Amino acid sequence: MVAGHLQEKKGLFYIVLSYSDRDGKRKTKWVPTGLPIKGNKRKAETMLQEARKTFVADYVPVAEDMLFVDYLTEWLEIAKGSVALTTYASYSSMVKNTIIPYFKPKELTLIGLQPRDIQEFYTQQLKRVKASSVIHYHVIIHRALKYAVRTDLIPTNPADKIDRPKMERFVGSFYDSDEMNSLFEAAAGTRLELPILLGAFYGLRRSEVIGLKWDAIDFANETITIRHTVTTCNLDGKQVLVASDTTKTKSSMRTLPLVQVFKERLLDVKAKQEQNMKLCGRSYNKDYLGYICVDEMGNLLKPGYLTTSFPLLLEKNGLRKIRFHDLRHSCASLLLANGVPMKQIQEWLGHSDFSTTANIYAHLDFNSKISSAQAMITGLKMPEAQPAMGMTASLPE
Repeated sequence: MVAGHLQEKKGLFYIVLSYSDRDGKRKTKWVPTGLPIKGNKRKAETMLQEARKTFVADYVPVAEDMLFVDYLTEWLEIAKGSVALTTYASYSSMVKNTIIPYFKPKELTLIGLQPRDIQEFYTQQLKRVKASSVIHYHVIIHRALKYAVRTDLIPTNPADKIDRPKMERFVGSFYDSDEMNSLFEAAAGTRLELPILLGAFYGLRRSEVIGLKWDAIDFANETITIRHTVTTCNLDGKQVLVASDTTKTKSSMRTLPLVQVFKERLLDVKAKQEQNMKLCGRSYNKDYLGYICVDEMGNLLKPGYLTTSFPLLLEKNGLRKIRFHDLRHSCASLLLANGVPMKQIQEWLGHSDFSTTANIYAHLDFNSKISSAQAMITGLKMPEAQPAMGMTASLPE
């Protein structure tokens, strides 16, 4: 286990770790605890012990004959400390279930890995999965090999010389206003009612719906702030619930108007939650008191519940099959149909940049095409249609 001690600086505790690099030189790494010195020494010592156990030095011990698959396993441990848990879980799943099983029988060394080896892997995978999945594999392989270059394990990154598959153009499904109203009627009184309304009206992602908390609702100023998410990931064969005070991107953290109909509905939901808490007493789950989307016993509605229950609701009520995420697309299509500019839709949905919104929804923006056609008619003097000479049809006698 790496050595370490606590250091006091500017009224806070810091963890100072000491380790040897691959050349045998001693190095130190400072890790902030965020804990004020007063009254937090025991908690800081606990964090120190945990940091000493989990710390991985910023290098990978490697021999010239180290296999590429063994390097990937080592790199995963290093990546674990630098990415979000959900990202690590995704990396781990793809490396262990797809990338390693392909490369392991080939017994390629890290140093001997060639661009053609990677290209052949992509070509093979495209026979069974979409290009988007292969692009995810590429991101992992490229990042792992980039780290190998940075730590002088290999001279160049063979993944730099690879042609990535072209991403398929995404076209989302969506409901029109009539279908949406039918969905609202079908969901009325069910656990899915509020998540569906939030997804359809505000265009919230599944993680944003489940992560919505009461402290995000400002009833006085009539605003709703999207700043907390809840997702799940599979880690080492176990499903883990991940709650985070960060959204998908910086732009995803947004404040929207709390319209009167939602204000009244949320006040009603809040009153019912308080009533259920009194009726259930100790049986009520108090772990999720701050969350809005909970059941009668206080249990948080899980992301997987929305994914599996939503299509069942559609099938039961004879509604066209779409995904829960397609409520977000339906929101965008209805905004476009009612003349809302694309830039405002970007801000409403919380896209990181305008091109994302335009690429996904440009094909729906028919109103702007009508305006463009009208502008051309106004700007150009179009000749009137004339019957073609000798081409007038005559009726048979």
